[in-house]
Amino acid sequence: MNRTIGQIREEMQAATLEGLPAFIKAYEMDERAGVRALVERARKKMDAYEEELKRLEEMRLYEKQYQHCTYICGIDEAGRGPLAGPVVAGAVVLPENCQILYLNDSKQLSAKKREELYDIIREKAVCTGTGIVGPERIDEINILQATYEAMRQALQGLSVSPDVLLNDAVTIPGVNIRQVPIIKGDAKSVSIAAASIVAKVTRDRMMVEYDRLYPGYGFAANKGYGSGMHLEALKRLGPSPIHRRSFIKQITEQ
Repeated sequence: MNRTIGQIREEMQAATLEGLPAFIKAYEMDERAGVRALVERARKKMDAYEEELKRLEEMRLYEKQYQHCTYICGIDEAGRGPLAGPVVAGAVVLPENCQILYLNDSKQLSAKKREELYDIIREKAVCTGTGIVGPERIDEINILQATYEAMRQALQGLSVSPDVLLNDAVTIPGVNIRQVPIIKGDAKSVSIAAASIVAKVTRDRMMVEYDRLYPGYGFAANKGYGSGMHLEALKRLGPSPIHRRSFIKQITEQ
């Protein structure tokens, strides 16, 4: 007895990506229009999956180049540009050939997808580290030096000692580990992409908490960046304790 289209639809929805080829083979000869549509949908899903695997393989270029190393660490930061809040660095060591679908530069992902990937990264990584440098320190030593400081903190938080660092564009002073700066590395290396997500999600969560502590600036929405609402609130309310004075001097003096 043939399965109903509804039953076949449920089967397709329950199928894993790896199970889709078997689903297609089982129903590709079925002549019912509804089943043909489901098979076509499964094929498109398979094509998208294969494209994603290809994209991820291209993002392993640097990891393959240094595959003789035991531990490869990706490093990135979040929050260099905002007017308020800390700069946060992430450091991630992934296992060899680790596959995390949809891993990408955090800026290319939705907030929901970043949160999902953050949990997967924390689960699959050999280890992760974060570094956080606040507004007062940023004002004291400037944002570039504060970023380096956050990155060194992130490295200190790792439970293993990396053999090589894949960095998003920068070379970190005061670190005696081989460093490979990669321009736009968060879109070219799975390790740096993972670090960018750890840094971004960590910082975004902090800004949501700061929004509760210092309401009125819209920190939960703008994450401390200079949105129109944020700038208006800054002029109306004055700076909060987490504003970077060196960043807002011209705004507050107007």
